[in-house]
Amino acid sequence: MTTFPVSPDTPSTAAPSAPPAPPEAPANPLSPSLIATLPGRYYTDPDVFRQEQEKIFESMWFCAVRAADLGRPGAFRTVQVGRESVVVVRGRDGGLRAFLNVCRHRGARLCTEGPGEVRRSLQCPYHAWTYDLDGRLIAAPNLIKMPDVDRDAYGLIKVALREWLGYAWVCLAAEPPSFEDTVMRAAVERLGDAAAVEHYGTAELALGRRVTYDVKANWKLLVENFMECYHCATIHPELTEVLPEFADGYAAQYYVGHGAEFGEGIEGFTVDGSAGFAKLPEVSAEQDRRYYAITVKPAVFVNLVPDHVILHRMFPLAEDRTVVECDWLYAPGVVASGADVSKSVELFHRVNVQDFDACERVQPAMSSRAYRDGGVLVPNEHHIGIFHEWLRERLGDGDA
Repeated sequence: MTTFPVSPDTPSTAAPSAPPAPPEAPANPLSPSLIATLPGRYYTDPDVFRQEQEKIFESMWFCAVRAADLGRPGAFRTVQVGRESVVVVRGRDGGLRAFLNVCRHRGARLCTEGPGEVRRSLQCPYHAWTYDLDGRLIAAPNLIKMPDVDRDAYGLIKVALREWLGYAWVCLAAEPPSFEDTVMRAAVERLGDAAAVEHYGTAELALGRRVTYDVKANWKLLVENFMECYHCATIHPELTEVLPEFADGYAAQYYVGHGAEFGEGIEGFTVDGSAGFAKLPEVSAEQDRRYYAITVKPAVFVNLVPDHVILHRMFPLAEDRTVVECDWLYAPGVVASGADVSKSVELFHRVNVQDFDACERVQPAMSSRAYRDGGVLVPNEHHIGIFHEWLRERLGDGDA
């Protein structure tokens, strides 16, 4: 570091002059090709994130857990949904149920681990209040001396649950929105046919691989990234080799009924374009050799290819942290045979790492004065504006 002598004409005790303020980002009027993004604070402000937890994640259907992960009665998993911990458990009747993970006695966390298994009941580790797998209070110290206690009334708080695509979806709202209109409709809007997604038989597929990513970025950056392919030629060389039209920045995953076609000479959706596995039995000829992507708001991506399905579940934990669980699902026979799925896993794993690295590079700039008023979307990205409009509507115009 270079040092400079103090001028003899200037007392050494003189207060240093304040440095000049950094320049403000210039105001740029948008051209017809560009539309504005959300301002930077939508990605950094804890209060905006709190509103999103309340008005989005705690009000809409949220994809919580893969049903097959809870294979036996007593198997459970805890998941964070907005500001609440939810426990999903397999009942003795074989059905799935979801409850707020809170003991009704003094509010202790009931299940303190993520996945686990119990024999017959869930017991609070604080005062041993004990609940049946259907949520009913069945035992507590000295409970027999309190005959006036209604064991149903003091049972666990139930959370609405639906199963679709082999996953348990939960909703914390007192009156959940229509599952058909808000979740299943996403597949219809994207594929143009209510039955098209069923051709992949996702609920009957087996888990071939699961990778969990801890991304230091706001959840909306991940959604926006998934919605566009303007970046694909820059950061996804393997993907654009398999799906050449993505190299042109064409957002094929947005247009109704369109699936990006495999390139000439590409045999399968694998990292090197080599053959994958046999086409899933019900996949139609029109769906063969094509990739389809569905965004199920707020936090699920479904990727469909002829021989497997890739499903991302996002768990937003803070304004600058999002955990993503990505499942690769194959025909049960493929997994049972011990077949090597690494080449198909590796393709989208690389895509995930490339995307999440990009989002982590973007996140710090969201607090810059250069992004105070937001950025811009080029024509290939204009449809992201629909997501922004939806978000503003959910939060309430002017609330965020």
